[in-house]
Amino acid sequence: MTINEQSTASTGTPTPTPTPNRLTGPQRHAFWGSFGGWAMDGFSWTIPGLVLAPALTALLPASGIPVTPDNIGWHGQVSAAVFLLGWGCAFIWGPIADRFGRKPAMMASILMYGVFTALAGTATHLWEWNTYRFLAAVGVGGEWAMAGTLLSEVIPERVRARFGGLMHSAAYFGVLAISVIYLLAGPELGWRGMFFVGGLPALAVFLIRRTTPEPERWQEDTSSQQARSFWQPVVEVLSPPYRARTVGNLLLLVVCVIGLWAGSTYVPTAMTGLSEEAGYSHAATVRLASLSSMTVAAFTILGCFAVPRIAARMGRRGALASLFALMIVGIVGAYGWAYPHHSIALLFAFLPVLGLGGASFAVFTIWLPEQYPTRMRATAFAFTTTFSRWVAAGGTFLIGYGIHATGSLTLPLTLTATVFVIGMLLVHLAPETRSTALPS
Repeated sequence: MTINEQSTASTGTPTPTPTPNRLTGPQRHAFWGSFGGWAMDGFSWTIPGLVLAPALTALLPASGIPVTPDNIGWHGQVSAAVFLLGWGCAFIWGPIADRFGRKPAMMASILMYGVFTALAGTATHLWEWNTYRFLAAVGVGGEWAMAGTLLSEVIPERVRARFGGLMHSAAYFGVLAISVIYLLAGPELGWRGMFFVGGLPALAVFLIRRTTPEPERWQEDTSSQQARSFWQPVVEVLSPPYRARTVGNLLLLVVCVIGLWAGSTYVPTAMTGLSEEAGYSHAATVRLASLSSMTVAAFTILGCFAVPRIAARMGRRGALASLFALMIVGIVGAYGWAYPHHSIALLFAFLPVLGLGGASFAVFTIWLPEQYPTRMRATAFAFTTTFSRWVAAGGTFLIGYGIHATGSLTLPLTLTATVFVIGMLLVHLAPETRSTALPS
């Protein structure tokens, strides 16, 4: 007798079989908890890009540095590299999540980036600002890995990729939200007020704590986790047969991160420069910078929605290569053509391409959990998505030096397109996992 037959015999009425495509209550809580945490991440990491020029205009003189366009570009890139170094330190959340659970690690990471993002608004000196940004990045870096791991283990296999793409779009809803705030109230809030608003994610921790379940996969594996060393997952991730794919994923993520900093983070700065050259007022410049960031974010959301279907049709490798190609077109068009021609309209024309290409990160939200078993999944996700920031930090220093040396964004940012050309040649370093179930 089947389970449904037993249920019918005991109650007299058939028990409805859950629909594979519909989520249970705990699964919905897991999705919205992960979605909310990742949205607040995007909310927080976007603020520095929006307020970079006014923040450095206030902080550079206090540090004894003249306020010039090339100094703002150089120290802005140094700050970006510091943020990436902090993000690299976030690998520690992986072993924590594999040992103590996905949920407490996710909560702690959100609290950390919320608190230190707000504190950045109190900085009076450049070193204070960079210190708070570094510590906020340690929290920011943990959230993607924790949310992506938790969701992959809770959502039913048949719709796991779809909800992975939806979850990754959350960061860009956060980008849109903070861009709207800056658009409507940026001049009134000022750069300090924007960082204070960025501290709001800490409030979401209490909701996540109350409603997000711990994955059954991890709970079933708890006894074996307790018997192992805290660092054992790190050792396994770097040992055969996983070492080669870990290195491959690291390199591919380095490509994504360098491209993100060039193709997305500097969009508001580029728009601010073009607007000031055109003689727009401060308020109008702020609004154009906000609209540019919102445009990129809106199209990245559309890209995240499309990634599961693209990855199902073309495979994980094919999807990533296609998005890298879009980034090449977007970067060359925006920084190699529109920016040197001082054309705001042309820059806006290429922002949708940059936005769609930026959905490359969503591929990893689906792909990384499929490559590693439960006992090391969070560690592998955190390790590859955070240590890649350390390698990419070197690239951002080179970009910053190029901006400083040339006095312009054009050549240094346009050259980052070559990184994506290399990335298209490296997609075969990670295994194709289309049509495979999440390993136990």
